[in-house]
Amino acid sequence: MEQFLNLEQIDFYNENGYLVVEKFLDDNSIAILKERTKEIITAFDPKELKVFTTENQESHMDDYFLGSGDKVRCFFEEGAIDKNGVLAVSKEKSINKVGHAMHDLIPDFEKIAYTPALYSIAKSLGLKQASIVQSQYIFKQPKIGAKVNPHTDSTFIYTDPLSCLGVWIALEDAEIENGCLSVIAGSHQISLKDRFVRNKANTGTEFVNMGGDSEDWNLQKLEALPVRKGDMVLLHGQVVHASFANRSKKSRHAFVLHLIDLDCEWPTDNWLQRSETLPFRVMENVVYHRFG
Repeated sequence: MEQFLNLEQIDFYNENGYLVVEKFLDDNSIAILKERTKEIITAFDPKELKVFTTENQESHMDDYFLGSGDKVRCFFEEGAIDKNGVLAVSKEKSINKVGHAMHDLIPDFEKIAYTPALYSIAKSLGLKQASIVQSQYIFKQPKIGAKVNPHTDSTFIYTDPLSCLGVWIALEDAEIENGCLSVIAGSHQISLKDRFVRNKANTGTEFVNMGGDSEDWNLQKLEALPVRKGDMVLLHGQVVHASFANRSKKSRHAFVLHLIDLDCEWPTDNWLQRSETLPFRVMENVVYHRFG
């Protein structure tokens, strides 16, 4: 299979912990993702409203969230639900994200996730048995799109040894005004601060300290990464990144995948778990089945 990234791009990623790849996804593919996601939201029954926020995360992560690793579920903006627990605006304008298994459950998402290009990227960046363990369609709604606090993906997508690779694809222009990504270049060299795990009772979540210190992050070095529709940002699992709240009139849709190396251990206390009927798939097997 032809290598997608060149050596200069690989060196940049290894040095900085991130890489922007321009024009990775075409307009037709983006339109398909948007249309399928619209169908999911239309079919969603708003009687069970669940918020997703990076503020005080443990208090918001219940069975609905913990059981989403092998399902397709909708999560809403905290600012879109009134004091009575009712949506203050329409479903389409209040949803935060859809997750976390569209890539394995919805054929149109699968076609875009399991491509030779993405598999080649995963291999080039060191994943021997690459697997997509999570997918998210993120909306970043106009006016109410919440900020995402500085974090590392390996905190939430943890393997032993660490192997997480984040793939963030802009489905609309992502600019400073509507909350584009920000990253601290080189911060992937810092030890992992903590892990987000299921508690011992398996009734919620908690953070477990891993020895690193967020004071080492130097948030003053956060650098905005504005990108255009169709561009992709690759994120090392230990690189510190964030995004500001969206108070503009423009949304900022993105399709996000997280990959790991199945040669590494996936702990049983990771928040994201799969049932035996939908195990993690080796990316190579799916790609060659679809394109070989």
